[in-house]
Amino acid sequence: RVPEPENLAVAEPWPPAREKESRRRQVLVAVGLMALLAFFVLGRESASAVWEISRAKLTAMNNGVGVAADELLGGLLAPGMDRGSCLSRYQLLRYFKHFPYAPSPYLLEKLRAYEARHRRCAPGTLLYAEAVERLRSGHSAEGMECRYIVWLPFDGLGNRMLSMASGFLYALLTGRVLLAAIPPDSADLFCEPFPGATWLLPLEDFPVADLLHLGARPEQSYTSLLAKKKIVVDVDGNATAPPVPAYVYLSLGWQMVDRPFFCGEHQLALAKVNWLMLYSDLYFAPSLYTITEFQDELRRLFPAKESMSHLLLRYLLHPGNPVWGLVTRYYHSYLAPATRRIGVQIRMAGGDTVPADDKYNQILACSRQEHILPETNDGGNKTDGGGSDGGSTTAILIASLYAEYYDMLRSRYYEHAAEGGAWVGVFQPTHEERQATGKLVHNRKALAEMYLLSFSEELLTSGLSTFGYVSSSLAGVRPTILLPAHGHKVPATPCRRAVSMEPCNLTPPWGVKCTAKAVDGEDLARHLKVCEDWGKGLKLFE
Repeated sequence: RVPEPENLAVAEPWPPAREKESRRRQVLVAVGLMALLAFFVLGRESASAVWEISRAKLTAMNNGVGVAADELLGGLLAPGMDRGSCLSRYQLLRYFKHFPYAPSPYLLEKLRAYEARHRRCAPGTLLYAEAVERLRSGHSAEGMECRYIVWLPFDGLGNRMLSMASGFLYALLTGRVLLAAIPPDSADLFCEPFPGATWLLPLEDFPVADLLHLGARPEQSYTSLLAKKKIVVDVDGNATAPPVPAYVYLSLGWQMVDRPFFCGEHQLALAKVNWLMLYSDLYFAPSLYTITEFQDELRRLFPAKESMSHLLLRYLLHPGNPVWGLVTRYYHSYLAPATRRIGVQIRMAGGDTVPADDKYNQILACSRQEHILPETNDGGNKTDGGGSDGGSTTAILIASLYAEYYDMLRSRYYEHAAEGGAWVGVFQPTHEERQATGKLVHNRKALAEMYLLSFSEELLTSGLSTFGYVSSSLAGVRPTILLPAHGHKVPATPCRRAVSMEPCNLTPPWGVKCTAKAVDGEDLARHLKVCEDWGKGLKLFE
């Protein structure tokens, strides 16, 4: 078992009711005196401000968070955004159990600089209008202040979230502005992430035709432009002739059409293109570490390599109010009373499909190997799963399209007592039977379950599942990963404890030939590793 990070922070348990009520009274008395003094000395506005601060502190106390809790995640989130428009932005800290990595000062500096750039260049500004007009004319906009990367939707929700995070990281590294072409099936899933400006691309007036279906036309990809000599790049990254195009479409999905994107010389050429259209369903961030021009910057942004997705996702993606309502109502109804929460995410697709009984047995074998689920007094293996305290309560949250695993685990703890007399509850919010990415209601439920999983102290996730990758990164924990059943056969080793909370880049650009200066091979070997669940994948680790 791989040990958890030494600096892993666990939320303190809620104080007893009497102690909490006493603290409430103390805060009310102190703040009342402060507000009264402020009213006479500084006027009505200052008194109102004092009461606003006190209300925030009391709200935090009522939700089990100390009055000094940093709701902006150590400065990761910018202050000043409207609370009512995005409740999750200010409330998520109350639910996450772990925050193992604080953002580096350099990351905070870059985020604040990015936010200022986004405000200057966002839709609705003069600079954006000028950039769109140059795009409409079909001419290069080299030398303009605002350059863009436009995220295009591709594949399921987990894939989309990871490609969004990767696209945003690329924007940080290259001085671009990220705009999202959000389809109707995701209209209210996420809050606006940047203060004072929108990240939504106005589709109705955008000059690239049929933008949401651009991915179906690989002939317009960067590699195709190179093959047709519409872009000619020399060894120094100079786009020599003909003129740089108005936009370039980047096909960085599972087929990995545009492998040259990960070469330094092509990055220098792409820097001259004002509009990049990103079509990807991958977490390609680990492969950015292989580009010489980005490596030093990535070291400064993320001194702890495995913190990359954790910090990017917590910064960029906050559930919109409709989704957040689903999350909080379910959590307080079923999960909040437990002293320990375990998330189990089960996904089967393609060659990874096996009978439900086989998958269930794999889950139990993995649990015994890694000491995850509480064992039962049923005459079998009685290894203590961590629930042997008679006063403990454990909630097991099942996230799956199917109901069989919930039924089997619920029956297990109904028919047999947990060792040590611990109380165990098994819960499953939905069982949709099949994925329906094109439906908003389905996507809301899926996103809600990702966040409910991320409130767990322990996670057991399915290999090759971006749903599980997102949940682990948000949670800030290294999950135990169920190994895929390749060839419809459960592997002899049921699972592995992840060496990093970073998601796997399932299709890295293996075999790409670059002419620019290569990065330090020893450094790459220290921080890039083949994924636990996919031998052809790549992930970052410490």
